[in-house]
Amino acid sequence: MNLLEYQGKELFKRAGIPVPRSAHFHTADEVAEFVSQNPGAWVIKAQVLIGGRGKAGGIKFAENAEQARDAASKILGMTIANRQNPRGEVVRSLLVEEKLAIAKEAYCAITVDRATKTPVLMASPHGGMDIEEVAEHHPDSIAKHFAQTSIGYSPFIGRELAFSSGLDPGYRKTFPAIAGGIYDLFFDYGAKLVEINPLVLTNDGRVIASDAKVELDDDALYKHPELKKWQAELPLDEDEELAVKAGLGIRNFRRFDGTVGTMANGAGLAMATMDAVINADGKYANFLDVGGGADAQRVRNCYELIVNNTGARSLFINIFGGITRCDEVAKGIVDALQTTTSRKVPLVIRLTGTNEELGRKILADAGMTPVETMDDGAQEAVRLAA
Repeated sequence: MNLLEYQGKELFKRAGIPVPRSAHFHTADEVAEFVSQNPGAWVIKAQVLIGGRGKAGGIKFAENAEQARDAASKILGMTIANRQNPRGEVVRSLLVEEKLAIAKEAYCAITVDRATKTPVLMASPHGGMDIEEVAEHHPDSIAKHFAQTSIGYSPFIGRELAFSSGLDPGYRKTFPAIAGGIYDLFFDYGAKLVEINPLVLTNDGRVIASDAKVELDDDALYKHPELKKWQAELPLDEDEELAVKAGLGIRNFRRFDGTVGTMANGAGLAMATMDAVINADGKYANFLDVGGGADAQRVRNCYELIVNNTGARSLFINIFGGITRCDEVAKGIVDALQTTTSRKVPLVIRLTGTNEELGRKILADAGMTPVETMDDGAQEAVRLAA
């Protein structure tokens, strides 16, 4: 679960991390009223999960109510897109926060280092840049501390990071407490990433988290059930909305520009199926994980999701029966073909595992013969889509 900036900063406040004065709104009138009651210089920021909002015009400045209303009206409803998400994300809410007089920008984050499988706390004096760019152009400026959970965090670790990364001396008094704050958030909330970029040093000597990027592990949300309400506020892109309507998780469906539709149970098998299509010189039209324990209705929903929303000219259904029963999948396939009003595409089906023989019989009675291997299925699906 990726949090919007205002949500991340709410967690920062709980952890004692300084953030700018701010308020969250959904309408331009609310923004204008707030600025009129709180004179000063304000930043109006689109609340989206997608990157690149500044370049897209999703961040504007205002010094009075009319400027604030105008800026908010322009940002609300706009679609912000980038290379990773060309379809973009519609702006539905705004964060209005005090404009900071910035002297320096730094970087501070904690995430999991995949190579060592260990949480790593990082700091760099190069804030306001993608950390990948910093790693490429200024690798020596990134200081790291690999967390030892049996020992925990101490202010000494923060002081060491500040000195070894070369942070401006103005950071050094407060940085240990801020680093400790994101460390505690990471473990208390079961996060995958807690990032402050930039961590600002202002002209009057304050150190403030100017931005917040927080990614929580969905499987750890039970620790803080009060965060469930935030899930309903998070924006969904078009593919995620389609997945939810089909009864899937938001990450279980993604469209691509190929002609071979794919459906599998489990993300690993779904990706392996896509790889098999590539190995057969084809192009997959989608990723779809039908999920564990899929019944006939869900299979039908997924069939219609693919044929109605992709350019698939064939569909390869690849099922390994564990929790998911092959006979239920077979019933769903037959039902979809008999009752759907959607367009029909040639099917290639592979069933193996729980109730495999019963599933094969259901398909045979409907005039369909499953393939034996994933490679055979991919090759046949590519041939049918040509």
